[in-house]
Amino acid sequence: MGTLIYGPAATSIAIDDRDLAHLQTVILAKLRRSESFAFSWERPGDVVSGHTTLWMHPQMYLEFSYSGAKGLTLNRAWIDRLMTRANSGSGLELIPEEAPAS
Repeated sequence: MGTLIYGPAATSIAIDDRDLAHLQTVILAKLRRSESFAFSWERPGDVVSGHTTLWMHPQMYLEFSYSGAKGLTLNRAWIDRLMTRANSGSGLELIPEEAPAS
């Protein structure tokens, strides 16, 4: 389980390493272009159910911390789907990775 650390209060958000690696790719691409956007995700029901939205902008402090080793293979199709969401009016949303078509 990885962690996204956000903002001056260093709020820690637990996110699966694989999900976090894909989100990092999309978030950093947007921020490199100085694009601000909303990022939303569903909170797991075992903690407190619901959802959370953060406003992401280039001057905000972000840290991506992983519990596993480097070298996750990224799914380009999933990154494209996440980027399409990030470029929409509702912003980036953590959506599930789809199994590759066989």
